[in-house]
Amino acid sequence: MKDWKGNKKTTFVTLGASNHVNHERANRDFYATDPIAIQELYNKFWCFLELSNSVWECACGNGHLVKGLKEVAPHIDIFCSDIVRRDFPCEQIDFLKSNTSYYGDIITNPPYKYALEFISQGLSLVQGKRKVIMFLKLTFLESQKRKLFFDKYPPKYVIVFSKRIQAAINGNEEMFKKSSAACYAWFVWEKGYHEDVTIKWI
Repeated sequence: MKDWKGNKKTTFVTLGASNHVNHERANRDFYATDPIAIQELYNKFWCFLELSNSVWECACGNGHLVKGLKEVAPHIDIFCSDIVRRDFPCEQIDFLKSNTSYYGDIITNPPYKYALEFISQGLSLVQGKRKVIMFLKLTFLESQKRKLFFDKYPPKYVIVFSKRIQAAINGNEEMFKKSSAACYAWFVWEKGYHEDVTIKWI
């Protein structure tokens, strides 16, 4: 049977609604990030980005980003939360409903369906010129809806991985060993920033 004659995946494949793969969906859009992604960010850009020593990982999942950062920077104070508890100790918080001001930087791989909401919420919660940093597909730069958002809230930096990073559906770490079909980047917003975007590479 041809895909366009009733295959339930057709709409999502055509629109590219998934941040990752089309053949399988994750529970609550949970795709764990290879810890090397945060380690590379720390090693190459932490000081350059003027990031603080306090980080909120607000969609921590099984703690891959947290554990990756702790491995290279044990002095960083990391607050961990997620809307559900998985196999990692954290506070159970619906980030999109939080009203707590935060004086550090927010770093996460958000559920892609709510990525814009996570960015907006992060920018409303951080204080001063603190950063909101999201691990997203490079194609997040596309779409008319996001263009309107970028016009109002441009990222200060987009840091692109020249070597592709894998995301693991439902935290399956075996997927980190496989090649990725997607190109990812760290999108860095600074509260109050309204100038041009700078692109850098890892």
